[in-house]
Amino acid sequence: QVQLVESGGGLVQAGGSLRLSCAASGSIFNINTMGWYRQAPGKQRELVASITTVGSTNYADSVKGRFTISRDNAKNTVTVYLQMNSLKPEDTATYYCNAVLWLGLNYWGQGTQVTVSS
Repeated sequence: QVQLVESGGGLVQAGGSLRLSCAASGSIFNINTMGWYRQAPGKQRELVASITTVGSTNYADSVKGRFTISRDNAKNTVTVYLQMNSLKPEDTATYYCNAVLWLGLNYWGQGTQVTVSS
């Protein structure tokens, strides 16, 4: 079992920045990849960025050059950050933290709202 707790969402003007955090606890030694997804109203959930245990990253084309994902591995917890710069109104969505275990199991956070005003 892995528990994911997100924080850092909010309201920001276009061009501004936000940093999302996701703290993972539980069976963190089983975690392979962690990432951030987002879902806007009426749209499918989409991958924003992901990072593996060894630090390999992957980004959606729409956020490349603006968002940065990073990972902090501590003894009893793993924290993943998503630094979001140059935010656009189209970045408005609920952002979900995701953890994929080596066995293929998926865990999700509760979601945090990001709203970018024009």
